[in-house]
Amino acid sequence: RPSRAFPLMSLRPGKTWLITGASSGLGLALAKCAAQGGDTVIGTVRTDAGAAALYDYASEVPGTIHSIPLDVKDRGDVLSAVAEVERRFGDLDIVVNNAGYGLIGPLEEASEAEARAQFDVNVFGAVWVIQAVLPAMRARRAGHIINITSVSGLAPWAGTAFYTASKYALEALGQTLHDEVAALGIHVTNVAPGGLRTEFGKGSMAMPAQHIADYDAGVGRMPQQVYKETAGQEPGDTDKAAQAIVNIAGADNPPLHLLLGKDALGYWRDKQASMTAEINALEDVSLSIAVSED
Repeated sequence: RPSRAFPLMSLRPGKTWLITGASSGLGLALAKCAAQGGDTVIGTVRTDAGAAALYDYASEVPGTIHSIPLDVKDRGDVLSAVAEVERRFGDLDIVVNNAGYGLIGPLEEASEAEARAQFDVNVFGAVWVIQAVLPAMRARRAGHIINITSVSGLAPWAGTAFYTASKYALEALGQTLHDEVAALGIHVTNVAPGGLRTEFGKGSMAMPAQHIADYDAGVGRMPQQVYKETAGQEPGDTDKAAQAIVNIAGADNPPLHLLLGKDALGYWRDKQASMTAEINALEDVSLSIAVSED
């Protein structure tokens, strides 16, 4: 694990960000984009190489970029890290739950340990961060929490059961949190990207150790093939996605939902249309369970 140390740089005016999983992909792009605008960014990393990736850009931007080691699965580590960041940098204006990975494969293949690990990072990791930053945000009646979910959490597809379930859960957590803290002056946004040109298909995707041959000829194996074959060819520009997030983070009234990418919009609209048609077709059945008044 990298040492818990900060570079000796003077703080600059602007917003202060905490971004989890900031050493690569969208997290790194966000750190660079926010700092380019003059903001202060603290990115969490898990390795010295991750810290180095952030520091490579520290001298190239008007703002400042710092790193802190953090394992989001460890609630105690999250609480102590956030306390240290707040002590060192003061109020956190924007907190981005970006750390995550995808367990891709048929539901039956996943072991208990693999399934729990997926939720420990993608769901509980975000929960621990949210719980750690809320007290200070509540105290000053300000702050913005941004959850990086996925369009797969809105429109799941076969072969991604635990990944999409974790993103479904994060979507629900963000929506309920929004309603709970809006009156306290705290904003919440769920950002659901489609395919971004990151390292997801190369380094952020895991597959169950168990292999069940019966799924080889069906749709349950499709996502593993798709992610591998399209790695490096995804339709979404990661830097543009980061800029879109930075833009809404600076809004007076940021949205609760933000989908990023033509593919994300397409998957979501197709899913909504399918669900609406099915629900409408069974409307009589839905209404048939009313308690009789006679």
